[in-house]
Amino acid sequence: MREVGVLLDAGYVHPTRTARNHLWALAASNSIPKSRVEEVLSMVGLTEVAGKRVGNFSLGMKQRLGIAATLLGDPSIVILDEPANGLDPEGVHWIRNFLSYLADQGRTVFVSSHLLSEMALMASALVIIGNGRLIAETSVEELTSNSAGASVFVRSPNLTELTAALVSAGARVSDGEAGDREGIVVTGLEATEVGRLAFEKNIELHELSPRTSTLEEAFLELTAGFQEYQTEHHGEVAS
Repeated sequence: MREVGVLLDAGYVHPTRTARNHLWALAASNSIPKSRVEEVLSMVGLTEVAGKRVGNFSLGMKQRLGIAATLLGDPSIVILDEPANGLDPEGVHWIRNFLSYLADQGRTVFVSSHLLSEMALMASALVIIGNGRLIAETSVEELTSNSAGASVFVRSPNLTELTAALVSAGARVSDGEAGDREGIVVTGLEATEVGRLAFEKNIELHELSPRTSTLEEAFLELTAGFQEYQTEHHGEVAS
């Protein structure tokens, strides 16, 4: 508890105990002074309700109490499993900011989560595991930019000439948004390469915008071969 703090199940607390008594019991069993209990209660914003029974707590309050227990020993490493699972938007926002606060204190924070949109906002590094094997250790930016879904959107009044030059350079070109006759989507080349090619060919560009995949798209692409079960894609079924 003093070196590594772990939270796997925030609901694993006796419902008739108060939040303060729960933390007192944990502190006593780990030779942690009572004064630390008040410190962590304040850190997670539970001071005003510390005398209430945990059984009456909301899911978000239980999650805060679990994190307070994790921090009792002032550990340098914190491990949390699905800390935002089941929380309302306000609770998710608090978790996100609080974990950033812990990291800013110099702690190492490991978070296991299936909420990839949240990981994209808070994670500085990603470790992706499939079937017990390490698939990737990277950053959000690197993973999404290197995904096959990453592309470059280009608008030009000289699309025919530009498309021919891009294809000759090994790029794949597809139509842009419906109704946009000047737009194309380019994959296989980075934005700087597309811009350089247009400059060399003296082709006018009106827009050159890199478009990366979302973390979810990149994750699904990367882990496609590690799924334990597969489902076929079906179209809509009319009722």
